[in-house]
Amino acid sequence: MKVFALHEGSFSVDKSKKFIPFDPALHDPKDRPASLFVYVQPFLVETTNGLIVFDAGLGFKNESGELIIHENIRKAGYDYRDVKYLLMSHLHYDHSGGMIYENDGKMELTFPNAEYVIQRGEWEAAFSSHSRSYRTEIFDVVQRSGSIHFIEGNGTLDHGITYELTGGHCEFHQVLLIEDGNEKVFFGADILPEPEQLLRKFKAKYDFDGARAMELREVYGKMAAENDWTCLYYHAKSQPISKVAEQDGGFRILPVS
Repeated sequence: MKVFALHEGSFSVDKSKKFIPFDPALHDPKDRPASLFVYVQPFLVETTNGLIVFDAGLGFKNESGELIIHENIRKAGYDYRDVKYLLMSHLHYDHSGGMIYENDGKMELTFPNAEYVIQRGEWEAAFSSHSRSYRTEIFDVVQRSGSIHFIEGNGTLDHGITYELTGGHCEFHQVLLIEDGNEKVFFGADILPEPEQLLRKFKAKYDFDGARAMELREVYGKMAAENDWTCLYYHAKSQPISKVAEQDGGFRILPVS
């Protein structure tokens, strides 16, 4: 397998849930009080059975008007139209905003030939929730496209793709694992959004169930170490892809070449 981090950028977000580009080299965090600062990067995986994208990003465009995720896929040597699956961990806006985009005044699928794989419970929760973390106008476009592949609970999708409903970050959050030959790639999304979160235990206020999310980080860290998983971190600042090893009752992050 080949894995590529599709770095979309770094952003500040406050209680309004608006994501504003933030470059630490140019901007002062004091100018954006009461904000969280996050890095966003979907992932592209080339497998023997086709191209897979994990989560869709925010859907920002570059200065020439091209979607950043399309630009990054092109720079990696691929065509976004060849993506077979878009695997969605959950539907919060920073993960789902890039499911669609505006093209010549029309809203279109970012990956026109892909199946959009979504937990049914998460889809229903998005429409019933009053949370500003969801933007249902995006989902309306996806629904009309006929490209949704709903899944439920835990299971296997196709050719070594497995999914597990975890909860934790949101009620119907899921993690995903791809096995291709002897290689295994794990996407923990917002259960394991940064490698540093394996190095310390804490309950995050932004999680639906902080205690469960903390517990799951430990579980998946041990599984990653025992099974030689390559781990992908959606909100990593500097190391979006790594291996994991157990060390002195905790974990050590191992770089991958």
